[in-house]
Amino acid sequence: MSFFSPVSVRRTGLIQGRYMSVTKLLGIVLLVAGLFGLLYGHFDYTKETHEGQFGPFKFSIAEKETAVIPSWASIVVMVAGVVLLVIRK
Repeated sequence: MSFFSPVSVRRTGLIQGRYMSVTKLLGIVLLVAGLFGLLYGHFDYTKETHEGQFGPFKFSIAEKETAVIPSWASIVVMVAGVVLLVIRK
């Protein structure tokens, strides 16, 4: 005869299963983000810098900027993802 009732075993397994699946999902997301950072290396974005109005006319100036993703940061994120995939608890 077991010391644990079937209900308590199911609840414990459910909680552990959720924890493990969230950890593994986060590990996969970090691994993919690190790989994307290594392969792509940068991203572009538009920044509005000046706005003005001359009578009924409104105008704005937007500058396109580029942010570079350092290779070391991508590698650190990938290693963190692998660690999350490998750990048990």
